Amino acid sequence: MKAALDRLHFAMTLEEAAGGADFVIEAVVERLEEKQKVFAKLDSICPAHSILATNSSYIGNSRLAAVTRRPEKVVNMHFFFPPLVMRLVEVVKGEKTSEETVGITADLARRMGREPVVLRKELPGFLVNRILRAIQTEAYYLLENRVAGFADIDKAVELGLNFPMGPFKLADFSGLDVGYYSRMDRYRETGNPAEQPPAALRIRVERGDLGRKTGRGFYDYSVDPPAPTED
Repeated sequence: MKAALDRLHFAMTLEEAAGGADFVIEAVVERLEEKQKVFAKLDSICPAHSILATNSSYIGNSRLAAVTRRPEKVVNMHFFFPPLVMRLVEVVKGEKTSEETVGITADLARRMGREPVVLRKELPGFLVNRILRAIQTEAYYLLENRVAGFADIDKAVELGLNFPMGPFKLADFSGLDVGYYSRMDRYRETGNPAEQPPAALRIRVERGDLGRKTGRGFYDYSVDPPAPTED
């Protein structure tokens, strides 16, 4: 633990943290406008050769590259939560991302002991979250149509599909705000009412119940085992 902590270096400004970096990984809140502010700032302070990677689970790097003068050096490097356990890293090539940038990013993931997969085309949700979104959409459909409660839906997925977590437990684990903001971003982009966050998700986010990190989401984590909550 001490050796790991000794390798961490903390900074109070982006200039101090990234001003001399060869490779930067951004992991701020999942909101396009906030990420664009960070990328514009990084572009102005980082060396010309620096690669700027986003850990976004949903936002394609082309939307961030547009605010920089180095679109060929902007890429998605999406780790999965928790990154100490999950080995997969999605490396996404944007419209202007160079092959060199893709290769360096995938190689860096391997040097970290991770397994990269390279996507040659940007699309919302990439590979894993696109599949997960389909599962979650069906889970919310079943919940909102009162087919079953979310705890039973989780149980069915865990025992019937052998998933380690049901969709609602996983949403709590990842942070309900993360799912909410990614859905809102997609809704603003498409204008499709079907892309809006489900009511059960919106209600919890609006009252600040964001999952494990706040102690309450679909489940109440102040008790052991966590208990299902009410809307």
